[in-house]
Amino acid sequence: MTVDEPFALPFTLPGGLLLRESRPTDLEQIGALLAERGVPDDALDHRLVVQDPDVGWPSCAVVVDGDRVVSTATLLDEELRVGGVRLPAGQIELVATDEEYEGRGLVRALMRWAHARSAARGHVLQVMIGIPYFYRLFGYEYAIDIPVSRPVLDVPPGGDASALRTARAADLPFLAALQKQAQRGFDLAMGHPSARWRWLLAHDATTLRVVERDGEVVAVGRTTPVDDGGFHLAEAAAADERAARDLLSGVAASAPQARLHVVHRPGTLPATVWHGSLDHTPRAEAEQYYVRIPDPAVLLDRLRPLFRQRLTAAGLDPAGRELPLSTYRAHYRVPLGEPGEVVTGRTMQRLGSAGGVSVAPDRLAALLFGPYGIEGLARLRPDVYARGEEELHRALFPPLTADLLTYYLP
Repeated sequence: MTVDEPFALPFTLPGGLLLRESRPTDLEQIGALLAERGVPDDALDHRLVVQDPDVGWPSCAVVVDGDRVVSTATLLDEELRVGGVRLPAGQIELVATDEEYEGRGLVRALMRWAHARSAARGHVLQVMIGIPYFYRLFGYEYAIDIPVSRPVLDVPPGGDASALRTARAADLPFLAALQKQAQRGFDLAMGHPSARWRWLLAHDATTLRVVERDGEVVAVGRTTPVDDGGFHLAEAAAADERAARDLLSGVAASAPQARLHVVHRPGTLPATVWHGSLDHTPRAEAEQYYVRIPDPAVLLDRLRPLFRQRLTAAGLDPAGRELPLSTYRAHYRVPLGEPGEVVTGRTMQRLGSAGGVSVAPDRLAALLFGPYGIEGLARLRPDVYARGEEELHRALFPPLTADLLTYYLP
């Protein structure tokens, strides 16, 4: 983990290639490249981002060979809420390279640009969905569980399928409010920014569906197109049990011959109402979001109010306390009371007599944001352990529930 340095554009790459900010004249070429290397819907999704007045062309960079766009990536602004602390974050999406130009380090250069732009935007971490392993090459590690998609065995009776309709622009404030309510029960949450709500309404990869009752929107979900006889309902939120039943009934009725799967959000009202209708067979494979922490000291400092809150809730006085935390490559002394700042120190292979927490650098994100907590990670990894005040460490690093809303469904 290293602090991201400024990255000035345009930037010359070997072979006469140039990395620069995207321009309106690049739109068709970027769209064609994304459609060729990804899916056709990506071209529209990219256009929605760069033509949005709140985001714009600076969010996207390209590598060009003369006038030809041969690689591209886009950085989106996000915000993670952890307890009462809000963390500005970046998410990299819409990455593609012309097959003829693969293996020349173009994605690596674009990732460097994205991380530098992310730092300039004030982001203290990055989170993303990506192909297996690849983004670990750029400092990302798996940390946060992706919710399970479960087959619907039967639709609960009593739902009104006719109450379902496609969302409209006027619905967006109500949809944001429903999702905010649904996420309140999660320790860690990331919602849709206002710009992305507009994109979700316009793009083709998923469809926003709502339940309307007496002129009021009372439930929302995103559905995927029917594919090979199946489709998915994700990001479901509802104001009450009746609205949850109407949502599931309406979505199931929209494609009666297809197998419906529901992305399960434990603890939300729809998940509770639908629980007995879903197949809860444990999944065979782990799925997690990537997280990258460019500067642990900056992130730990932003989390200090949360640490104090957790200690107080556990009946522990944070005044005068300090947490030594080693990532082996370096160590950090985190003041847990009000005054002070995080101090970065030298390599520390073993904790001293004062104790503290040691965590491998590729497990720090999992410790801070993951579902295991310090005790669970210590059972899984020999290079994660705590010495000294066990009650303190359990309070500081508990297992977390998480709910992340992203442009693309995992």
